[in-house]
Amino acid sequence: MSASPGPVSEAVRSGAPAAAAPAAPSTPPALPMSLESGFVHDRVGIVVRSEGDGLVPVELLVGLALRRNPRRAHLLVSTVLAKHVPTVPGLAVVAGELLGTAADLALAEGDAGARGAELRRLAGEFTRLLAEREAEGEARARLRGDLAALRGELAALRTGHPGVATLGYAETATGLGRLVADALGSWYLHSTRHDPAGAVAFGAFEEAHSHATSHRLLPTDPSRLRAGGTVVLVDDELSTGATVVDTVRDLHARVPQERFVVAALVDLRGDDDRAALDAVARELGTRVDVVALGQGRVELPADVLTVGADVAAGLGEAVPTLRRASAADAVALLDLRDVVAPVRSERFGVDAPAATADVDVRGVVAAVLDALPAELREGVRGDDPVVVLGTEEFLSVPLAVAHELDGHVPTRASSTTRSPIAVLDRPDYAVASGVTFRSHDVTLDGPGPRHAYNLSRAGARPRVVVLMPEPGTDPAELVGAGSVTEALREVAEHVLVVLLAAADDAPAPAPAPAPAPARPADRLTERSAVQPSPASTAPAAPTGASRPADELPELAERPGLPEPLVGPAFGSYDADDVSWLLTDLGDAQLEAPAHEREATLQGGTANYAESLPIEYQPTPEYQALYEEALARSADRVATAVGVVTDLVLAARDQAPVLVSLARAGTPVGVLMRRWAARVRGVDAPHLTMSIVRGVGLDPVALRWLVAHHDPARVVFVDGWTGKGAITRELTEALARFEETDGVRFGDDLAVLADPGRCASTWGTRDDFLIPSACLNSTVSGLVSRTVYNRRLIGDHDFHGGKFYSELADTDVSRAFVDTVSARFDAVVDEVDRRVAAAATEPDRAAGPTWAGWEAVERISDEQGVHDVNLVKPGVGETTRVLLRRVPWKVLVRADALDEVRHVLLLAEQRGVPVEVVDELPYSCVGLIHPVHTAGATGADGRAVRADPAPTAPTDGGAR
Repeated sequence: MSASPGPVSEAVRSGAPAAAAPAAPSTPPALPMSLESGFVHDRVGIVVRSEGDGLVPVELLVGLALRRNPRRAHLLVSTVLAKHVPTVPGLAVVAGELLGTAADLALAEGDAGARGAELRRLAGEFTRLLAEREAEGEARARLRGDLAALRGELAALRTGHPGVATLGYAETATGLGRLVADALGSWYLHSTRHDPAGAVAFGAFEEAHSHATSHRLLPTDPSRLRAGGTVVLVDDELSTGATVVDTVRDLHARVPQERFVVAALVDLRGDDDRAALDAVARELGTRVDVVALGQGRVELPADVLTVGADVAAGLGEAVPTLRRASAADAVALLDLRDVVAPVRSERFGVDAPAATADVDVRGVVAAVLDALPAELREGVRGDDPVVVLGTEEFLSVPLAVAHELDGHVPTRASSTTRSPIAVLDRPDYAVASGVTFRSHDVTLDGPGPRHAYNLSRAGARPRVVVLMPEPGTDPAELVGAGSVTEALREVAEHVLVVLLAAADDAPAPAPAPAPAPARPADRLTERSAVQPSPASTAPAAPTGASRPADELPELAERPGLPEPLVGPAFGSYDADDVSWLLTDLGDAQLEAPAHEREATLQGGTANYAESLPIEYQPTPEYQALYEEALARSADRVATAVGVVTDLVLAARDQAPVLVSLARAGTPVGVLMRRWAARVRGVDAPHLTMSIVRGVGLDPVALRWLVAHHDPARVVFVDGWTGKGAITRELTEALARFEETDGVRFGDDLAVLADPGRCASTWGTRDDFLIPSACLNSTVSGLVSRTVYNRRLIGDHDFHGGKFYSELADTDVSRAFVDTVSARFDAVVDEVDRRVAAAATEPDRAAGPTWAGWEAVERISDEQGVHDVNLVKPGVGETTRVLLRRVPWKVLVRADALDEVRHVLLLAEQRGVPVEVVDELPYSCVGLIHPVHTAGATGADGRAVRADPAPTAPTDGGAR
């Protein structure tokens, strides 16, 4: 469980006043700017306020800017991280070592005595030096001397903890993590978004608010993360702690830890966020402590995302690179690849203190000084320093070089970044300027723009920038139009690129760590079942849905899990709406005409998920019918979304993880996530995964869920039910997974509409037209139906899918969810009424009756089909028959003709007969051609087959 910190830990977890607008390298403000005033506060309403008596005032540690990011409006810009603000290197080094010393005391649990008081005294000295960070001349030399003395005093205070493992977060905290690891004398690893050849991920987790959310761990020796040990997690700031929670879950599931210590420069979590981390610690039977230099609170207005985006849209962009004819004269390459020993990347794990011992920092600095023209070296002034620029995750070595170089010429340390930030050159805003350029590294999300900020302010710019790209970078990637050197030439007179070699340590597949020892009995905690609120009859999360970590099979014994896909690289939904647990099969030729697919399916020679139907392109008439249906039913859909989401929130204690079944469930999952966030203020993660009839749920996706989320919080989501085939498939697949992997998920499927009466949680049981059923990929994020083809999908891959980006002109995916979401406010009262009535609603109390399955069996016999797999009941399933399969006929209930006009139009276009039936439990039913021959259109007679055909796998859309 989470331990109560001692006095110094309390102080370290306490805070200070509010934060400063960061200084620019040329004409910074002499004093910090209050974060309870200034541009971001005045225009957006964001307040950062210190609380408690922290070690360092928060207003000296951070400033405020606006992100260009739909997940979070603001950015805390650190003044001591050397990331977004060119920083006096010694201040960045001491800030990291001060944080490392706080972690050292917390690990030693000796913070109640003299060492704690001494730490506070040294923090006060650091605070004084922060206020003098722009000193020049003799004062600058005095500042360097005082910082060096402070480093010595901090080192004397530490005892060292070589047995722990330290993990820094990419990209902002990789250098900070190195400093903390060096202070502790520990092994160090940072997370990464890079994709080095041959790497096999040991672990992965999400940073939901980030511009790039996915992190991976690539240790070549994962045994250094020993079971029953201690891991120190280092980040620059804690806003909610959600990333820490995800990391603790992932690591603890793989290698259970006795203790975690979280170390951050600032801790701005609210009470609920702190309670959530404590709850996770109790749940997992581990201990989690948090230390920070400053602590406070951030207050965000309810409309912060909208207002922040609007204000940011009116601010400047980072300047794109321009081709200069004279650029080559100002850019020089300093090739040290054969001079300095190759550098091992910290993303593979390194022993302390690698940043200063394993790299010849002094040799690099000597070469840099020799490469600078004498007039530049002698003419650099304190207000016009050299800027040493690291690149994204490569921070610790450039900072060490900057620190050493600062002893010869005035120097600042900074880094490039992938974060898009709005720029505004005024004293009360933290990011004055920026340049943009193309990426030159290999990352999981592919190439994209990169940025460097605050290299100029008020028209002033540095004369010299020393760029230190990732070791092993191809020099050709660093020059030319659109490159980083072209961008830097826009703001600096001279650019010197230092080339270092990368150590030849191509990662091998990570071996499994040693099994975890049994934990002491008093450390084991049992998960309690989550109970629904009195107003809800939705099933609670299953008791014991997740077993204690030491009883789970070792996930680390399996190969690394793949990473989810997100838009816009995959799918047309925003990344914040959904993450796809799929493999991108964009290059595979999988589409085939319906009659060819039907012949193989009914012949038993293939599973429907091995190929794809050709995407139906709606006619203008049909598209107009969809638009009319959406306008007519938007309120009805919004009401059902609200009801089912509120019931799920109650059943999962207001903290569900939504896992939709691609692809019919995907738009519904997007809508449920939006309802939870916009109406109820709950940030519910939404992922979408594959389910295949006859195969089941994707087991690799389930393992990813286990590694990243509490299975007790997961609820599976679909669009609607037909006869209940997918409901049964879900239950059977989860039972198999429990047998093979030892983890139990709840099988209480949540759907928008349940005409088949086979789901546990639903928004309505009416069989009405859900407009998203009218179309295929163009209403489902431009993603195909899921694919399970063993020629393309390996044992450790997610099931597949294709992104039809070429259909973007006809895509209505976001328009559909936007239209329905716009009706949320109008239906909230009706939703509240229905949810309140749910507890006494007879239908819900009775649970699934499977009436739909009984009706399908009867229709199968009455129509002479004799195969329930060929009967597709309900509006959604009938639509799919007409779009994807070879239909035989359509049955329509007499009073539902107006409701199913799109079905009638499709049947007319395809020459499929329609029979009006008086007594039908569904609005309509589609019948697949019972005996298919190549070239059939489905418009021939009833008695095509006299004898029942063998059952064959059929459409995975069957709900």
